[in-house]
Amino acid sequence: MIALYGYPRTRSLRVSWLLEEIGIDWQYHLVDFSKGEHRASPFLALNPNGKVPCLIDGAVVITESSAICHYLAERYGAHWLPECGTADSAKHHEWVSFITTELEQPLWSMGKHRFALPESIRLPEMLPVAAWEFKKALQTAETRVKGKEYLLGNFPTIADILLTHTLNWAVKFDQKLPAALEEYRQHVSRRPALSRALAVEQQALIDS
Repeated sequence: MIALYGYPRTRSLRVSWLLEEIGIDWQYHLVDFSKGEHRASPFLALNPNGKVPCLIDGAVVITESSAICHYLAERYGAHWLPECGTADSAKHHEWVSFITTELEQPLWSMGKHRFALPESIRLPEMLPVAAWEFKKALQTAETRVKGKEYLLGNFPTIADILLTHTLNWAVKFDQKLPAALEEYRQHVSRRPALSRALAVEQQALIDS
């Protein structure tokens, strides 16, 4: 059975969401940051970076949320990816790259300099710089999302999971979204599989 190592509302949620969308059997293993489990030898043997998510599928051990999602879709849920070699596939690659490098990067810079980095090396000056970068990327995204149910039309893809997770993260960081992106975020966030994934992660935290 597929095993996903994660922590609630981190990038592991992208994977648990997709697993619920695909509808295959899987187990969630909480990596409790508050107990330092991400730095303990058993988890470092799986992911030397000490980060979540990490997925195990038989002999396959894979990290990085986007890579995991692509692996799962290619093996178990091909309808979550456009047909390889098509124009839609090219657009999907473009969206994934834009989301992870242009949108997520400045947002995570805010997180690192607010709470993730050791306090001694956090730079408050980075916060307005990252906010400016994020707002600029939002403006680009808005023009490409307007009037669309999903990024590639009327069917969801991995890029929709990545974008919606990133936008939900932005809201938690008190970033105001343009109207078109807020409408899109709320629409995709209403998918039942996301609610189920959130429930699985939260129950694991309660049971720990």
